[in-house]
Amino acid sequence: MNVNWRKPFFAFLSVWMLLSVAIPMQGTQAESIVQTVAEEEISTSISTVSMTEKRQMEVQIDFGERIPLEKLEWTFGDKALDEWKTYNASDNDYTGEPFITFAEPPAYVGETTTVKAVLDFDLIYGTDNLAPRNIRVLYPEVIGTYDLAVTHKESGEKLSKKITYNVYDEYLTYEQLKPELDEITEAANAENDRFIEYKSLGQSYEGRDIHFVTLAKDQAAVDKYLNETLPVALENPAELLQKVEDGTIGDYQVPIWFNNIHPDEVEGVDAQVELFRKLSQDEEITFKTADENGEESEITLNVEDALEHVIFLFNFTHNPDGRVNNTRANINGFDLNRDNAFQTQQESIYVTEEIAKWSPLSFLDMHGYVSDFLIEPCTPPHNPNFEYDLLLENMLSQAHAMGQAGVANSDYESYAIPYEDYENGWDDMTPAYTAIYSMLHGSLGHTIEVPGLNQQSLYAMVHTGLGATNFVLENKDELFKQQLELFKRGVEGEDNRAVDQHLVNQNGDIIGRDRGENENFFPEYYVLPMHDLQKNKWEAAEMVEYLLRNGIKVEKTTSSVEIDGIVYPEGTYVVPMKQAKRGFANAVLYQGDDISDWNAMYDAIVVNFPDLRGFTIEEVRTEDAFANVAEEVSEAEYPTTAVDQNKGHYVVKNVNNQAVKAINELLRAGKPVSVATADGKGYSKGDYVIHRNDLMAVKDNYYLEVVPLDNKSKVEKLPGAPKVAVIGSGASRFVLNQLGFEITSADEADVIVDATGQVNTEAIAAGTSYIGIGGRVLQSVKQSGILENFDFARTNFTHEGLLKTFINTDSFLTSGYGAEEVLYGTTGSWITSVPDGAETLIQVADTDDYFVAGWWPGKENAKGQTWAFTTTVESGANVTLFANDLLFRAHTEHSYRLLANAILLDEVKESKKGKGKDKGKGKGKKHR
Repeated sequence: MNVNWRKPFFAFLSVWMLLSVAIPMQGTQAESIVQTVAEEEISTSISTVSMTEKRQMEVQIDFGERIPLEKLEWTFGDKALDEWKTYNASDNDYTGEPFITFAEPPAYVGETTTVKAVLDFDLIYGTDNLAPRNIRVLYPEVIGTYDLAVTHKESGEKLSKKITYNVYDEYLTYEQLKPELDEITEAANAENDRFIEYKSLGQSYEGRDIHFVTLAKDQAAVDKYLNETLPVALENPAELLQKVEDGTIGDYQVPIWFNNIHPDEVEGVDAQVELFRKLSQDEEITFKTADENGEESEITLNVEDALEHVIFLFNFTHNPDGRVNNTRANINGFDLNRDNAFQTQQESIYVTEEIAKWSPLSFLDMHGYVSDFLIEPCTPPHNPNFEYDLLLENMLSQAHAMGQAGVANSDYESYAIPYEDYENGWDDMTPAYTAIYSMLHGSLGHTIEVPGLNQQSLYAMVHTGLGATNFVLENKDELFKQQLELFKRGVEGEDNRAVDQHLVNQNGDIIGRDRGENENFFPEYYVLPMHDLQKNKWEAAEMVEYLLRNGIKVEKTTSSVEIDGIVYPEGTYVVPMKQAKRGFANAVLYQGDDISDWNAMYDAIVVNFPDLRGFTIEEVRTEDAFANVAEEVSEAEYPTTAVDQNKGHYVVKNVNNQAVKAINELLRAGKPVSVATADGKGYSKGDYVIHRNDLMAVKDNYYLEVVPLDNKSKVEKLPGAPKVAVIGSGASRFVLNQLGFEITSADEADVIVDATGQVNTEAIAAGTSYIGIGGRVLQSVKQSGILENFDFARTNFTHEGLLKTFINTDSFLTSGYGAEEVLYGTTGSWITSVPDGAETLIQVADTDDYFVAGWWPGKENAKGQTWAFTTTVESGANVTLFANDLLFRAHTEHSYRLLANAILLDEVKESKKGKGKDKGKGKGKKHR
């Protein structure tokens, strides 16, 4: 600060303050001016300090006079510097040594009134890596803008400057994200004429936008890709392939998609912002790369030239609520990187629909944190629906290009590619992950994992994006030809045997695609009947809507047709498998594979929508079987409730989840609902009985299968809307909310649903019924001793399987199910001993083909064993245990009614045993 300037200024200020007596000002106005002056009197060498980098800050202050230094008080955010302490994990509090200290204590500069000091900002958590979960949950509370202030203790005069304290310089909160994108866009628009389009893909459950930006040469480039290039690529890839090969395709662009789905893996968001900033504003971007020998060189991207070839797509985070709440999961407790195939969460629906729309050539999903700087492709086993021979070579080359750029521009010295460096355990069998989902759309899909949460990881992640971009620019024609060849195989129905060499067992033996007795792994068609052949018309329609949303062609028959002795009437849905993305369609519709010989798997691999969601589907292998009798549809036609006769009471068949939702709505409205206690004309024991007026009130909101009540039938009235306590995953609460149950505390509940093994023995002893799901619950129930002669066994709680089972159809709790059902379990468990007097509900089939799909080493021990039973304990509470999983990731919709029956028909079951009248006595429990 110029000292000579200061004297006349303060003289002016003194005169102004005297005049202000005659011209009074509001206090806040005066304070504002004084503060503005004060802020001019402190300067710092930096204005941002970091939690992940040690930094020094040179500070200069000037009060206009030489004040004894001991009379100056230094604070940061209204706290003395020595009160800013490092985090002590053993105390679980900030009780360590101060991390803001003087590297050079305050001292006057020569004979001036300027004081100079140097502050050390050390690492608040004692590490430059904030990735460990115990730290990751803490640091958001420290992020902020703080006043670095020096106060004259006697006069109270304060000099201050605002300092940002951040994770690293580029870290943005969700609230800062959109303003930053707007600022970048505004600056880019002022500098060049690149096309930038922002839109929200949709909103999260808490109402936050999923920010999405398209960056391209111009609007025409985007329109040409979406309306010309991609439609031809999907419909007639051979034509476009020929044009690329003979050089007549002309100018064209291909999309590169940058993505984040776990927003607490923070670099995945902030690296995209930095990439967007560079690619939208800069003319040239120069960065380093390193070859396999570690020799570094420079690459310069001319951005205008790049935009002649690529369109950049930024999905800054799939999960905005997670960014706000600093969680991996969304607000419902779902890991969205396990939901891309299932699409039970609205955030997943919005994002996957956009991926399907673009079919990007290159897809980067940005993650952390594993010990390696990891870039996919993956270890085996690989999903057999990939055209893996086409994808692998270029995915490996692009992974190396990303890793070399990431290493050369950060402190990391190496990177790992699971396909080359791991044996197993990092597989791409399930399309639940975003990058793997993208591969089914023809993308080079990579999950990228940085090792730590820090500045260096941010640098590494930004440069993986630049490395990937440069790889696409250098190889665009070859990469596009590979994608076109992938689409061409689909359109022509080719099952290329080159894929087989990549499909191996744990021993490395080539097993190829499991074709059974068929020549082609893929059928000619999948058929979804919508008449008597269909056991769940609502779920079949939902599947059609799902396929259309994900870019799969679906047709509907315009007349009746007989195929292989089966008559499919007009209105039957048909999925022709000769289409570009037939791999995606097959991945969600085929039964799946048995990969139980593998030693390790990363996550559950069964997708199989027909069995897990409970609708009928048929394979047709006759070529052109539906030619000229089916036409393409653009939306699903959902079934509606048909009420044919004018009767006083109707039976709502307990055959779909729509029935459960309708019944819960009526019960919560205080309407009377009964249950059939025996089979009747066109309905079964366990079906619901309601008055015509009530049926008419709900029939348009749900798809219900109804028949008039036989006046001779015996029914029993349900006592009212049950109150349910939920112990377990977010999926449990989400599903029960979906089904319309009232969720309450264990103290108020009629029924407790437990998916984690937190057995409430006191509530059970007081008469509250208990439904336990999965192996961990079986283990806890056994340890609790509440059931005599109960026992179970397991292999490993991470094992999963889709199994054929036999159902006890005489039980209320299995109402609506057939004698044979395919059901799913995820905790590798079965029941070996059932309590005396218990009612067995489900048994694993004792047949050679009992196992349908999954990863379950030791599964043979479950063959023929009990999978569910119900019993009544001394208090009158029903205890129902399922070894199978009824709620897994809100995808096992076919099993929901087993849970709903155990809740809704709890009282009916009990009264049949003669105990219903006594339930709740002595407990003071509210009756429903």
